[in-house]
Amino acid sequence: MAKELVPGDRAPAFRLPTDGGGQVSLSSLKGTPFVLYFYPKDDTSGCTKEATGFTEAKRQFDKLGVQVIGVSKDSTASHDKFKTKYKLKITLASDPETAVAKAYGAWVEKSMYGRRYMGMDRSTFLVDGKGTIREIWRKVKVPGHVEAVLAAAKNL
Repeated sequence: MAKELVPGDRAPAFRLPTDGGGQVSLSSLKGTPFVLYFYPKDDTSGCTKEATGFTEAKRQFDKLGVQVIGVSKDSTASHDKFKTKYKLKITLASDPETAVAKAYGAWVEKSMYGRRYMGMDRSTFLVDGKGTIREIWRKVKVPGHVEAVLAAAKNL
């Protein structure tokens, strides 16, 4: 088990396919601060609220030069449908093997009705242009989250 990431740690390297046939990696973001947020599933209520929240705030993130990337296990085809359906303006990356989620500690044991299973922890990482994690939110509750991330991004 990887050590739990804390602010001040280097962001673990990643390379993931994105919606629209693109790709995103830590090295391609060098010099660019970014938000990497992990979410359980496309087109579910909480995930849709979070994605539309980041989309609504995209202009403000853009002004700060901060890129927003959502990551889930869903396929890029699923991401494309999700983006089209809700007119999402953020990048969605696909992590089907959960390797990146595991590196960031977002793939965790969950429990529902007494049954234990592995799943995506809704968590967000704010990374500066040098690749250093500046802020981490785990077990995110969607209401007010985008505003909290935006406020932290203003302090980069």
